[in-house]
Amino acid sequence: MAAHPLLSIRPATADDVPLIRQLIAELAEYERLADAAVATDDDLRAQLFGAQPSAEVLIGEVDGEAAGFALFFHNFSTFLGKRGLYLEDLFVRPAYRGSGLGRHLMASLARIAMQRDCGRFEWSVLDWNAPAIGFYRTLGAVGMAEWTVQRLEGEALHPLASHDALC
Repeated sequence: MAAHPLLSIRPATADDVPLIRQLIAELAEYERLADAAVATDDDLRAQLFGAQPSAEVLIGEVDGEAAGFALFFHNFSTFLGKRGLYLEDLFVRPAYRGSGLGRHLMASLARIAMQRDCGRFEWSVLDWNAPAIGFYRTLGAVGMAEWTVQRLEGEALHPLASHDALC
């Protein structure tokens, strides 16, 4: 890597789907969740670039090489009465860590949040990922200690979805 690498951030296009899937696989490996990364190119193409996109992706490049990505979408704060920007995934390939790309991706997301009049920009991080938590603290992020993530997925969704709310 050059002493002063050229960093660039660009919106992903449908042509980037194989790259996005590869970056997701690398992230899943890093997070020790490789078995959970089952999205296919067709899944990603439909959800990211179909008729009703569910999320957006920024691709980060260092000296013209794909080096990382950020996948994000909007949520909504009833208390603020505004939408928010939620960062689902941020990943920089190991060879490019320390280049400043992660900070540039986060700054790009913060600008998008401001341009879109979002009330907040938030994300989750694995509690064992000390390097990421440390990085987020340097950006001014604050951990939400009183909140825990709750999730229903896969087969666990079916009983609740089939429950008759009027019983």
